[in-house]
Amino acid sequence: MILGLSSYTYGWAVGVRGHELDCPLDEHGLLDRCREHDIKLLQIGDNLPLHTFDAARLDRLAARAALDGVQLEVGARGLTLKRVAEYSTIARRLNAKLIRFVIDDTGYHPSSEAIRVVLRQCAPLLDGLVLGIENHDRFPAAELRSIIESAGSDQIGICLDTANSYGVGEGIETVAAILAPLTVNLHIKDFSFQRLPHLMGFTVTGCPAGAGFLNLSALLETLAPYGRCATAVLELWTPPETQLEKTIAKEAAWAAQSLRFLKSHFGKNIQRCC
Repeated sequence: MILGLSSYTYGWAVGVRGHELDCPLDEHGLLDRCREHDIKLLQIGDNLPLHTFDAARLDRLAARAALDGVQLEVGARGLTLKRVAEYSTIARRLNAKLIRFVIDDTGYHPSSEAIRVVLRQCAPLLDGLVLGIENHDRFPAAELRSIIESAGSDQIGICLDTANSYGVGEGIETVAAILAPLTVNLHIKDFSFQRLPHLMGFTVTGCPAGAGFLNLSALLETLAPYGRCATAVLELWTPPETQLEKTIAKEAAWAAQSLRFLKSHFGKNIQRCC
């Protein structure tokens, strides 16, 4: 399994709605971070939407990644046949092998049956590519497994996020037990729980990898027997500071701390492109 960075490792620096920057971190800035941390995999998610890039910008990205020896993965949201076709073309242009999709988008929340139809229709578009559907905060793991299996394609699987399913009341142990056989990509996102000051509930908060409740060793052991999860990328839920500049600095420090921890788990595989 290859360890990588994501545009969601540096979500604040790339840009969060309502907290836009004059000079956000772009695709070349992300590749600079890969070089800084000696990482050979970069997943560019929907917070840096590749379908808004023109052909020349995509070609520059592909050339820079090839020069740096970085394998690219692409990400999008809004699972429709048209969008999957669009990102299949982009993936091939960037020599990417994985397309990670969040099903929902603003104003778009398809039913389980509608998703099944899209996945069956898009399977022929995936020659040489893998489509990873991310567990987000609407569908329980068992329903997601049923949806993916209904597509009947080994090229369609799960992008397993370690924290998202708390939105439907499921912890990573439960989710991994159900989705591990279908997992093709892993989002490593550590988290902690804090009881609120009035003692009437908890909050879930992001933290650097290795500093929270995520048992990464156990998770990797759960995934290993199936041999389908080729890549893992670091994502961060970095709580904001009072100033955006301080938030971005904290995010960068958390990324560095997280990678020091993760490299001890991934060992030699960290350097090998898939």
